[in-house]
Amino acid sequence: MKKFLIAFLLVFWAGPVLAASQAGTLTFNFDLSAHPQDKAVELWIPYPVSDERQLITEIRYGGDYAAAAVYTDRTYRTPMLYARWAKGAPSRVLTFTFHVDREEVEMRELPETEAPWSASDYAQDLQATSLGPIDGEVKTLADRITRGKTGVKEKAKAIYDWICDKMHRDPETRGCGAGDVCALIERPGGKCADIHSVFVSLARAAGVPAREIFGIRQGKEPVTDITTWQHCWAEFYLPGTGWVPVDPGDVRKMMLKEDLTLDDPKAQEYRRYFWGGIEPYRVKLGEGRDLTLTPPQQAGPLNYLMYPYAEVGGKPLDWLDPERFKYTITWRE
Repeated sequence: MKKFLIAFLLVFWAGPVLAASQAGTLTFNFDLSAHPQDKAVELWIPYPVSDERQLITEIRYGGDYAAAAVYTDRTYRTPMLYARWAKGAPSRVLTFTFHVDREEVEMRELPETEAPWSASDYAQDLQATSLGPIDGEVKTLADRITRGKTGVKEKAKAIYDWICDKMHRDPETRGCGAGDVCALIERPGGKCADIHSVFVSLARAAGVPAREIFGIRQGKEPVTDITTWQHCWAEFYLPGTGWVPVDPGDVRKMMLKEDLTLDDPKAQEYRRYFWGGIEPYRVKLGEGRDLTLTPPQQAGPLNYLMYPYAEVGGKPLDWLDPERFKYTITWRE
């Protein structure tokens, strides 16, 4: 069965075999020199760290900034590289590079019996966000989806199945999507941040601790431009087991890419794989919604830090506008 899935996954994650791990070096190059010299410029970049599923090494950054340092936010402890250019700076360039070794995750034999747990220990992963409520129509829908389900795993699986059945990937969505859950319930189409925001809100409304994981995909060729390859997925907490990854967004992406229906055997294989499994061609950059960065940005809470974020004279740049916010991200094998 696994060999059957791997053959299909290779259509998207090109290469001779689906590796159990993937390694490469990512280089971020920024040039904000074109902005008015009479305004200060600040830049925040997602800064990955090592965990049990990825090893980050060979971290380097440099440029002509006035100051730069690595910080975390105070709520989620999401790391970020911050740089500042003072008024009058004629050039504003920065390069940030790191090496990643990432492992495939496969959590297939999830236990039927769940360990005792306390919701107070996971309060942060059960609360609402500005675009992800857990009451009203979201709570009503979550209760309907999970009716008759008793445990955390059963509820999470019912929500995962509902997402796979009811939502779809909309290629016209800008970037990875804003993740406005109420709007998405009305019109259930979007990209990864949309699809996984719905999963997280429904899970939390059903009493299942859940969170989005924000990252970027690794390349497949020796040198690959991955500037627009940002990707997020979700995790739910299974008591006695830990955080379990799910990626219904990639289920729907592959269904769109290969023109699959829900009952197509290939669609079913993707669906089984991404319940508790994620391939290694990705890097976790951070987590958290409604972020106050460090030092704090002037434009108010940030929806998420998956793309670099910058302010010129205290006003945010559109991170999806390459004419105004010039940067590239390159992956090397």
